[in-house]
Amino acid sequence: MANRTEVLAQYKWNIEAMYPDESDWDKDSELALKRTVEFEEISGHLNNGPEMLLNALKLSDLIWQTTEKVYVYARMKKDEDNNNSKYQAMNDKAQTLIAKVSASMSWFTPELLSLDPDVIDGYLKEEPALHQYDYLLKVMARKRAHVLSKEEENLLAQFSEVLGATSDVFTMINDADMKFEDVVDKNGNHLPLSHGTYIKYMEDSDRNLRIQAYEHMYDQYIAQKNTLATTYSYNAKVDALSARVRKYDSALAQALAADNVPADVYDSLIASVNDNLDSLYKYMDTRKKSLGVDELKMYDIYVPLVELEDDAEVSFDDAVAMMLDALSVLGEDYIANVSKGVQSGWIDRFENDGKSSGAYSFGSYDSMPYILMNYSGKLKDVFTLVHEMGHSMHSHYTRSTQPFVYGSHSIFTAEVASTVNECLLIHYLLEKYKDDAVMKKYLINLHIEEFRATLFRQTMFAEFEKRTHEAVETGEVLTSEWLCAEYKKLNEKYFGPLVESDERISHEWSRIPHFYRAFYVYKYATGYSAATAIAHKILNEGQPAVDAYLEFLKSGDSDDPIELLKLAGVDMSGKEPVDNALKVFADLVDEFAAL
Repeated sequence: MANRTEVLAQYKWNIEAMYPDESDWDKDSELALKRTVEFEEISGHLNNGPEMLLNALKLSDLIWQTTEKVYVYARMKKDEDNNNSKYQAMNDKAQTLIAKVSASMSWFTPELLSLDPDVIDGYLKEEPALHQYDYLLKVMARKRAHVLSKEEENLLAQFSEVLGATSDVFTMINDADMKFEDVVDKNGNHLPLSHGTYIKYMEDSDRNLRIQAYEHMYDQYIAQKNTLATTYSYNAKVDALSARVRKYDSALAQALAADNVPADVYDSLIASVNDNLDSLYKYMDTRKKSLGVDELKMYDIYVPLVELEDDAEVSFDDAVAMMLDALSVLGEDYIANVSKGVQSGWIDRFENDGKSSGAYSFGSYDSMPYILMNYSGKLKDVFTLVHEMGHSMHSHYTRSTQPFVYGSHSIFTAEVASTVNECLLIHYLLEKYKDDAVMKKYLINLHIEEFRATLFRQTMFAEFEKRTHEAVETGEVLTSEWLCAEYKKLNEKYFGPLVESDERISHEWSRIPHFYRAFYVYKYATGYSAATAIAHKILNEGQPAVDAYLEFLKSGDSDDPIELLKLAGVDMSGKEPVDNALKVFADLVDEFAAL
């Protein structure tokens, strides 16, 4: 495993473009705090007229835009190598800055909401420039019943850094401190096991290698089960406490309120998937027969059922070429921006010691929409590349079109942009290899796996999160034993009777970083369903559907997520998109079984 200093510059993201001189990072930190002093001087004067409110909103944008840039840089530098103490410290300073800024600005929402709504309406009529903030003011008004007094909001803001500590604790255990025993292949070679190589081994046709990777990985989590259970338990407690303090019915209600998503969307997702588990059981039956095993184990779940005679490594350059071809249906402008991004340093490509696991798209309003990857040269990595590029292109179009206040996007809509790209890639590959029987089966199996890993697996995670938070809210204690028992029940329900459960898989909850951002994972499943529908429109309706989709990408956070998705022709307030996606999965399973 290479050290970060050994990775060639052309394989790294150009994060230095954010702060060519790191002393400017310190200056921006100081500038943000200086501006909060100016902001505090407005306190008590919002009733002085529309110009005062406009000044406050503009200054708020400036402060958060600077603070965001400071945090994003520090966090991404830390993610390059979590062992680097310099960037651990910078990340800590950035989080402290966020807490200070939040505390200094915490007076604003309570004071604004103390004004009579008719007064705010009058301001909007008097000052046209305030109309940029129409949607923001609408969102704030919805929070009226859940906003505390100035003093209480200030206190909570000061505690924000401490209350978010559980996620940082998990990250340091997971990405910095945890080391895994090597695995030994059939030729006697010792191979390093890491978060990045784990899936590679789990997809290997050598069952003994898969067993080693599975056991060595989970044994480390089992060894720290009590620490990890305590860490997650307190994370859920913070969620429950926050909801209670802000007068929400539950932590789930608070999380959904942020996107103005009805509870029915969450519950109906779980219900629809539960009603369609038979198709997943059928796939497990096909998997068991294809592998020719007496017992189908959890370490048999990820290995491809179709082996290619020439399963050559896909170089990163070849992956980029494949991505450009697959996404060409989105038009010349989209492709030109993707190419520019690859060439100008958006992407940090390969794994190195201490680098954060997985992949993500991140950046500030002022930066490139960066992509972190741990590219290992498999076709599946190409899907990861187009997935993260979907996020980054969403950010690119949004930031090119929207002001800072709407320059981001909710996870609910973000997961659509990433998954549309995946759907277009699988369609491109199936069309390219339609006369190659083996490759066709391989790709259908790959498509089934993407469905399983996103629509089914993420819904299982969503159901687990709902159970854990309901348990905390009713006074139960989330011990390691309780968490393992509940997770095992769900795993057995979702995978069905043909998959042999075991003690190790019951600990899977302890290695899922997304659980430290509660009620996030369900959006992968809803996003996948919406993306399936949008990709179908693009491929069948052509330019009108492309234009509608690009309009959606440019919309940022300028409306509620469900309303924004209607721009692309999908209504997620009903069950239809999820049910249609589940029907596509069932058809794929039937086709694969027949082949």
